[in-house]
Amino acid sequence: MSEEKSLNFIEEIIETDLNEGKYKSIITRFPPEPNGYLHIGHSKSICLNFGLAKKYGGSTNLRFDDTNPVTEDTEYVESIKDDIKWLGFEWSNEFYASDYFDTLFEYAVKLINKGLAYVDDSTSEEIATLKGTPTEPGKDSIYRSRSIEENITLFNEMKEGKYKDGEKVLRAKIDMAHTNMLMRDPIIYRIKHAHHHRTGDKWCIYPMYDFAHGQSDSIENITHSICTLEFIPHRELYDWLIEQLEIFPSHQYEFARLNMTYTVMSKRKLLQLVNDGHVSGWDDPRMPTISGFRRKGYTPLSIRNFCDKIGVAKRENLIDLSLLEFCLREDLNMTAKRVMAVLDPVKLIITNYEEGKTEMLTSENGPDESLGHRSIPFDRELWIEREDFMEEAAKKWFRLAPGAMVRLKSAYIVKCDSFDKDNNGNITAIHCTYIPESKSGQDTSGISVKGTIHWVSVQHAATAEVRLYDRLFKSENPAAEEGDFKEYMNPDSLHIINNAVIEPSLLSANFDDRFQFIRKGYFCIDKDSTAEKLVFNRTVTLKDAWSKEVKKG
Repeated sequence: MSEEKSLNFIEEIIETDLNEGKYKSIITRFPPEPNGYLHIGHSKSICLNFGLAKKYGGSTNLRFDDTNPVTEDTEYVESIKDDIKWLGFEWSNEFYASDYFDTLFEYAVKLINKGLAYVDDSTSEEIATLKGTPTEPGKDSIYRSRSIEENITLFNEMKEGKYKDGEKVLRAKIDMAHTNMLMRDPIIYRIKHAHHHRTGDKWCIYPMYDFAHGQSDSIENITHSICTLEFIPHRELYDWLIEQLEIFPSHQYEFARLNMTYTVMSKRKLLQLVNDGHVSGWDDPRMPTISGFRRKGYTPLSIRNFCDKIGVAKRENLIDLSLLEFCLREDLNMTAKRVMAVLDPVKLIITNYEEGKTEMLTSENGPDESLGHRSIPFDRELWIEREDFMEEAAKKWFRLAPGAMVRLKSAYIVKCDSFDKDNNGNITAIHCTYIPESKSGQDTSGISVKGTIHWVSVQHAATAEVRLYDRLFKSENPAAEEGDFKEYMNPDSLHIINNAVIEPSLLSANFDDRFQFIRKGYFCIDKDSTAEKLVFNRTVTLKDAWSKEVKKG
């Protein structure tokens, strides 16, 4: 009997709250800003928020934090919804911070009427200077003493569009000597004359994140507002605003965000990679975006299992990408169909096999019988991997070489008799004889060989483009390196093979299918595929070769 998994600290809090009758049921939320595509770090927050609600019989809202019209777009909204559904989650309600703009404006007016907010005409530079330092108190703005009546008038004029961007802001009046810098009269509204993707041109003032977030949580009766650790300093302001506004007391809890090796997680940096053309787009298979992992062939289960394995912690750490790849291999090993593809083909001719004859051989599709079997054509001429032949066999070489014997996967044992070379010394053909009694599953030859290689019938082969992806960065932690993070990009992160040959069964493959190219790795079909030519992405290698190379270096 397996041990029951221990609770993480957030689960402990929830169970205490429920046992004490603080809430009848929990409500969580996932609040992305629609200013880019979701990345693998967001998957941890998605799995946590939706997973907690599912475990404790609660619900999860999807709320878009669309308070900055300059950077937001409906394209990002739709991509976020697609990613969450693909991961296997459904939200109870779909909300937008912009749904609450009227209410948030009223909340701001309430603070002004309580003498807890004022309009400031200072520039952003002047406000920053007056904030002080962590060891020195700030100084009051000269506009801090404005009357309630004047502040109401000015705030309404801000809303009506009387002022330009940056001319005025609304600040909460708290304490310019507070030890928490965020409590030193934070800006809660700013002017932005920009078209909003949902509200159009109705508003030219927009709430700051700190003002919209906690109040939106409260409006939705969110019981457990789960954020990453960088929001710890914001919690005090979150609580202060809720208390002063006398609204539902949502509460914020923080956990360690997901940081992963050989990539960057900053949306700003990811956008830079896209805009500067270092990648083909947000869904480039080298990107750490959920859509990038999806296009590369990752499965939702592998990402959910990865998030489960890394757990929920209170301290930041750097998670090795190899763990995510391990979770992927675990899944694909049981579900991916085994097929044969030759990435660097050289011809093998079986001289004693009848010319014009085609034999249909049976091969298993995988370790699980539910994956079934398939028929593959076998002929006199086959394609094999160039690397599976050596002119002079090295020690412990178990593949083809003059005089050596090897089994062709699901077929026969062959013996290499000779080979041809062109004027440049390249191998052009390998001549073998086969053992008719050695057919796989019916072998009566009594011959034992140590090596098995894959192959594709020349007559029945189709040509495909194969894209081999590797780490996007050479540095384990590019964000922590000195200088421009792009200097640490891996120049060999993509290798394209145009003349790969594949077995004919792959011509009927679907986009959702996952394959193991025997001895080569796991692959999926890319969206760039056409009826004339399939394109395959390598999802992951069969083994973690990268870590071994790093250790060697």
